[in-house]
Parts: sequence; structure tokens; C-alpha cells
Amino acid sequence: MPLDLSLYLVTDSTPAILKGRDLCTVVEEALKGGVTVVQYREKTSDTGEQVQTARKLHQITQKYGVPLLINDRVDVALAAGAEGVHLGQDDMTIQEAKKLLPQDAIIGISAGNIEEAQRAVAAGADYLGIGAMFATPTKTNTKSILGTSGTQTILNAISDSGRSVGTVSIGGINLSNVQRVFYQSKSPKKGLDGVAIVSAIMAAEDPKAAAEAFVKQIATPPPFVRGPAPQAREVSAMVEDVPQIVQKVVQAHPLVHNMINFVVANFVANVALSMGASPIMSPYGDEAVDLAQFDGALLINMGTLTSESVPNYLKAIKAYNSRGNPVVYDPVGAAATHIRRGAVKLLIAGGYFDLIKGNEGEIRQVYGSSGVTQRGVDSGPSNLNNQAKATLARDLARREHNVVLLTGAVDYLSDGERVFAVENGHELLGQVTGTGCAVGTVSGCFLTAHPTDKLLAVLSGILMYEIAAENAGSRNDVRGPGSFVPAFLDELYAIRQAALKGDHSWIAGRAKVQEVKL
Repeated sequence: MPLDLSLYLVTDSTPAILKGRDLCTVVEEALKGGVTVVQYREKTSDTGEQVQTARKLHQITQKYGVPLLINDRVDVALAAGAEGVHLGQDDMTIQEAKKLLPQDAIIGISAGNIEEAQRAVAAGADYLGIGAMFATPTKTNTKSILGTSGTQTILNAISDSGRSVGTVSIGGINLSNVQRVFYQSKSPKKGLDGVAIVSAIMAAEDPKAAAEAFVKQIATPPPFVRGPAPQAREVSAMVEDVPQIVQKVVQAHPLVHNMINFVVANFVANVALSMGASPIMSPYGDEAVDLAQFDGALLINMGTLTSESVPNYLKAIKAYNSRGNPVVYDPVGAAATHIRRGAVKLLIAGGYFDLIKGNEGEIRQVYGSSGVTQRGVDSGPSNLNNQAKATLARDLARREHNVVLLTGAVDYLSDGERVFAVENGHELLGQVTGTGCAVGTVSGCFLTAHPTDKLLAVLSGILMYEIAAENAGSRNDVRGPGSFVPAFLDELYAIRQAALKGDHSWIAGRAKVQEVKL
């Protein structure tokens, strides 16, 4: 029987899940919907009852040509004639199970880290259950939450094992995140073969419809993936396209939903208006469902974090992700407190960000570097040279399958494959509160107007923004931060007006962009 792991159902017999329904009936409905593997998991009933239930389940799964696996219990699998077993790290070893089971039996094993995965592959496991992906009430003894990044690390580690082994992710996977699980977990050499679902099907009012919905989601790329990746081009050719993309932004008048810190909201709104965008400042997550219908961008900026912020952010991210609208994350002060460090983990686990933008300390914290310190929202002392900054931006973008902008005296922009160093800007930008935060809003505008090439979209926004700053800083009437702000807004507006007329002279010979070779 071929092993198709794509939609792997794990049963749950608890009253809260079954709600008085018959387990076998629920499983059969799920099979009708497209489940490809069934694992019978039962921790409380006695052996005789487990064997009886397993036999009933096996009659059903055989009818649909789907393998039945038994959790932990090799004896129950043998008694029921099931196709195999799934073992935990504390259960019988693979070698012992192989001695007892038929030669063609399927043996899967749970793996929560690289060492467990590599041992299982070496021992001859047919597939790995990698998890937990996300926190879940069905697994209360979870040692650690892997997320997509941890899963990706395991997949990469076993990709050169010399053995073909299947992989499924388990833990907290549902219809709203299953596409992202496949997309962001993929390593350069290996992706997931399937996902293991428990309550999202077992507890569904209509298990057949729930399974059908999963099958459809699994077969469809996430809405935030806009076609194939654009072909790599010379930096000079990309810069030549910037004026046309600025023109697209000005003509599109994109909406940007700013969930931004209140310290900078007024300034950022004025920046967006000056460049031709339409800003709305709303920290209320429930509004996002309506606002996302306008197909603009969402900015999450956690500068003024409260106890209500993260739940609101997560609601908004879900709404924008579901439509494939751009989401920008600015992890302000990410390493400053344990509250902010925790918020970063929840947000990275909670949705997809087209762009993560931050200073060195913030990007290091998001990446998971150790020993990051920040005093408030400042980046803190730099621990990286320019090459290391470029590498950090690339590695985070590669891991998250998105674009990363590491800001500083030199900005490093990467899509995980290429890294650009951008040296435009003016020193007075660093003397005005909100100029860094506004880059997130600006980037959201450009990602909305030019979603098919996210790297070029963000680069275009940076160049418009920083060349406007250079123009403002060079004016005779600018003597410091106080006079710089109105001049900067005027210069953004001037570029906007030029773009409307098709005048691209504002960028001629001005872009200071180089590709960094790593």
C-alpha cells in the first residue's frame, strides 16, 4: 500500500473532541473527505477495547485504501492487522518493533530535534512525525515548540542521510496555517510530505468537509505567494525600474493599515500622505477583516506594546494573510524585555510576514541569536561587521521565505538569495522619532503596488524615502531636526508629484545600491 502522508489523521477519543459521536463514524467521514493516513491513538482504554476498535477502524480504512497505524502499541497493531505503528521517543525502539512486525509494516516515530530525527532515519523509520509545530492542548508534555524554523532545520539535517524518509508536521495545525506550514518549513533540500491533524478534523462538526478543505488548502500555494520568483537581474537594471514602481504607488493610492506605536503615529501618517498613500491607524484587530477587503498592506509595529497588543496583532495578521495582502513586521525593541521577546515568538509563529524590518538588535532577536541586549528601542552595541549583517539579513529571509531589511547607516536588504547594501539617506533621519518606523509603512505601500517582486518593491520604497531625506537635508532652510521634518515631507511630496508627471530625474545617478557577495 503506497504511503501518502499528505493528510494524516490522528484520532482523539476524548469527550470534548468526539462530542458523543462514534469514533469510527467520524474517521470514515474524514476518509470520505480525503484523509490519506489514519493513526489510532488511545491512551486510556484497556487492551481488549483498543484491539476491538482498531479492528473496526481497519475494516473502514481498507475500504478506502488508506493505511491504519497504531500509536505506541505494537501488540494492538498485530492483533488488528494494521499496516504499522507510530512510536514515541519513550516507546519501543524501531529495532525492537521491526523484529515483531511484518517486514512490510510501516514504522513512524516522533522527532522533536535534530538528534532524534537522525537516529530515527538511521534506524530505518519510514517516516518522521516532526513536532510540535505550534502549541496545542492535545500534547501537554511537549518539550519544545519547533515552529516552521525548527522544522526546517530538522528537514535540512536529514536531507543528506542517503535514505528517503517521509515527514509530517504535527501540533496546532489548522486550516488557517496549513499552507504556511508547508511553505515556510521547506528547507533548500527537503520539504514536508504531509501534516498530521487532530482536533481540526476530529472535532469538526462535519469531518468530511473539514478534510476536503484541508486537501484543497494543501494542494494550493498560499495566497501571499504571487507566482514564481522573479529572475535575478543586475542591480542597475532593477534601479532603472524604481521610478515606474514609484509611479505605480502614487497612482494606486494604496491603503496601509498601521498597527503602530502611538508615539510616531502622526508623523508616519503624514509620511504616507505625502508620498501618495492612504494611511489608517487602528490597533483594533477585529477591524482587520473589513480593512483587508481593500487589499492594502498591514504594518505591525510593537513600539508601544500592551497586554492587548499581541492578540489584536494576531487577528489582523490572520485576516491579511488569508487574502494574501502584504504584512510588514517591525519588532521595535524586540530584545529589550522578556515581554517583547515573548511577543516576537508568538508573532513569528502566528502568521506570515512579507517583510521583517528592524535594526541590528531587533533582527538578531527575531533570528534567535543569543545574548542580544537592547536599551529600550535602540539597537544596542553592534556586534557585527558589514559582512555579518548582510549574512544575518540573508539567513533570516531564507529561513522565513520572505524579505528582510536590516536598517542602519547602511541598510541590508535580502530575499534569502541576494543581499543589497543601500547607502542612501541622511544623518538627520536618526535625529527624528518615527523615521525608522515610517520605513515599515512605506514598504507596505510598495509591496501592495508591486507584489510580484517583493525585493524590488522594498528597494524602491527605501530609495524614494532616503533620497527625499537627502534632498531635505541639503536644503538651505534646514538647520536641524526641527526644520528637517517639514522639509522631508515636502521632498516626499515633490517626488510624488514628479512621478505623476513621469519625471524620473529625481533618482538619476542618486541610488547608492550594491549587491553583497556572500
